[in-house]
Amino acid sequence: MTVRRVMGIETELGFTSDQVDAQGRPLTPMLLSGQVVQAYAAGAHAGAALPTGSGWDYADETPLRDARGYEMARALADRSQLTDVEDPTIANTVLANGARFYVDHAHPEYSSPEVTSPTEAVRYDRAGEQVALAAARTLAGRGQQVRLYKNNVDGKGASYGTHENYLVPRTVPFERIARDLIPFLVARPVIAGAGRVGLGQTSERPGFQLSQRADYLEAEVGLETTLRRPIINTRDEPHATPHLWRRLHVIVGDATMADVTTLLAVGSLSAVLRLLETDPGAVPDITLRAPVAAAQVISHDPTLRATVETLDGRHLTGLDLLEAYLEAVEEAAVGGHEGWVRDEETRLVLGRWRTVLDALRVDPASCAAQVEWVAKFSLLERFRDRAGAAWDDPRVQAMDIQWHDLDPARGLAVRLRAAGQLERLVDDAAIAAAVAEPPADTRAWFRGEVVRRFGTDVRAASWDSVVLLDERGRVRRVQLPEPTSATREQTAALLDRHTRTASLLTELVSEDV
Repeated sequence: MTVRRVMGIETELGFTSDQVDAQGRPLTPMLLSGQVVQAYAAGAHAGAALPTGSGWDYADETPLRDARGYEMARALADRSQLTDVEDPTIANTVLANGARFYVDHAHPEYSSPEVTSPTEAVRYDRAGEQVALAAARTLAGRGQQVRLYKNNVDGKGASYGTHENYLVPRTVPFERIARDLIPFLVARPVIAGAGRVGLGQTSERPGFQLSQRADYLEAEVGLETTLRRPIINTRDEPHATPHLWRRLHVIVGDATMADVTTLLAVGSLSAVLRLLETDPGAVPDITLRAPVAAAQVISHDPTLRATVETLDGRHLTGLDLLEAYLEAVEEAAVGGHEGWVRDEETRLVLGRWRTVLDALRVDPASCAAQVEWVAKFSLLERFRDRAGAAWDDPRVQAMDIQWHDLDPARGLAVRLRAAGQLERLVDDAAIAAAVAEPPADTRAWFRGEVVRRFGTDVRAASWDSVVLLDERGRVRRVQLPEPTSATREQTAALLDRHTRTASLLTELVSEDV
């Protein structure tokens, strides 16, 4: 076993615009978000995306099913939780790289295709930045100015999500996952935070913190994602064969612009999950006395010296918590525990995790090229020193937002990447390929290739299905329940044999819609 597994990242984008309607009123966020999604589909080359009139296949969506063994009544659910209902006013498209680009909670969202390694997660996450940037450029060509930001807070109380997804065997008890992951997720911003100016949901107190999401956590475990946000989300919507797999839906992470930070975020969590799956007794036995408060204590301290209390009376820093998990994973990987294989991806993740953790203990500033919150903090501190500015200075707050601007001429993180001050793990050519091509080793390959080759005949798609027209004009659903099926190796020859979906369907098992 390895840090490799099926995973993906979803990112809701912040945006600003001065567009108004015919009466001079600002356009609604929903309408503006829709324009962004539609602009990408309109501006991309033929075969790059489905027309935004194509639907999403909601047949297998179960947003109210709870991993704790029950399903929330629809009458009790917040409207934001009902993500399994077709809304004709919401723009949606599926891309040739297997991703979904759509409007979610009044934000444009890029949901990456399924990949099988942390490095590929970084690459396809960066591809999402290019998709968003292309949409903004198309709008600019029409005289419509929209700025897109890859962040999670507006500094005034609003928070929007970056969610990670990990395929986990159904045999692993969810209660065990929740118990063992909470301390890890509380501490993970030390190596995976994007940094934020302001303390509190509305930035009511001046200061700098590691995480964009910590102040918006309100529960330890729960089903919601937009209110009463929990550390562990319990949505049981596997998008895979349900009796074999569950999808761990992680909502506490930050949108990240630094490659190594993204790698550490998904790679470290995948490693801890692998330990939990293969040797649960080796997972550190740590229970925090107050996990939600602990997440905020750790996030609010860029010196990394603040401690949080465990139930057995220990006082540990975020570094101490991460050290405990890393040591357990290292022992399993290096010690040759059953099921562990130290492949290249595993060596990369564990090596980076160890190097960064050790350096943070000695001098956090030395990690500015790898850890995003450190890079942002260092930049802002230099400005504050020169300008004599406090943390609540509007110029500092503006720089905090500008850090996440995707425009290469304005975005601070993008410019640092270009200057080599944020270490890159994937180059421009690899990112461009990820915009155009789906991963070869998951079902995303089939989904993306069907979009590219047969887009006009695709009526809808989802993570585990595509809906096509047959020779009689009937709508047929092809199920793709296994994320590692329908790969390039398995389906390339099949697709090459056909030029229309009507003939393709003669070789596929499908059902009436």
